[in-house]
Amino acid sequence: MTEGGQKLASIRDHLASMVKPGVTPLEIEAEAVNLIKKTGGKASFKTVPNYYHATCINVNSSLVHGIPTDTPFKDGDLVSIDLGLYYQGYHTDTSVSVIAGKKDIKTQQFINTGYKALKAGINAAQPGNKVSDISRAVQSVIEKAGYTVIRDLTGHGVGKKLHEEPYIPNFVDPHNHDSVLVEGQTLAIEPMYSQGGHEIKIEADDWTISTADGSLAALVEDTIAITKNGPIVLTKQN
Repeated sequence: MTEGGQKLASIRDHLASMVKPGVTPLEIEAEAVNLIKKTGGKASFKTVPNYYHATCINVNSSLVHGIPTDTPFKDGDLVSIDLGLYYQGYHTDTSVSVIAGKKDIKTQQFINTGYKALKAGINAAQPGNKVSDISRAVQSVIEKAGYTVIRDLTGHGVGKKLHEEPYIPNFVDPHNHDSVLVEGQTLAIEPMYSQGGHEIKIEADDWTISTADGSLAALVEDTIAITKNGPIVLTKQN
């Protein structure tokens, strides 16, 4: 998973650098397919029944599971790219949010908050802690900045399957089974949040999930491993 995570991080960062006004999500998708093929691995998302793409690409109020389209990015669009790699029997999963073209300060602050929340969530992934410790860390950073965590979608365990237990809400959910974190677990920690409410809606394509109120949304994600010496981020370049 370390090797696969490094390869996936390299692909993610390259795809993020491609996000510019005039570029289309389908161009990002084509590059992802090409680069994943070169690793000798497979696109994790293509293992999901009835999903036929290597990436999910979301723009502005679109949050997750966005099917890549031929609609070009516009200047100032907030673009999120989510992708996974199945490499030598194990999945890794990662997401990035960036701005196409001119960087609006408020939008960049919004994205930066997600990365702060991700870091806080990762730091809470210690043996003996609980899933709710990750949730609390993410929720605290997002809400302190004046934003809203999405409540109907979660991070998750990841490994031999793309989505495994435990499921990791981005808020402290009293109804979630609050399991203890143990050494050797591998998790996809995935802050998903908006500038408006937490309610979501499914678009007409039956895949894309957007904010119900049309507010700006973002997601960031890393795959980590829990060790006795603390968490290790697997989806990062050497």
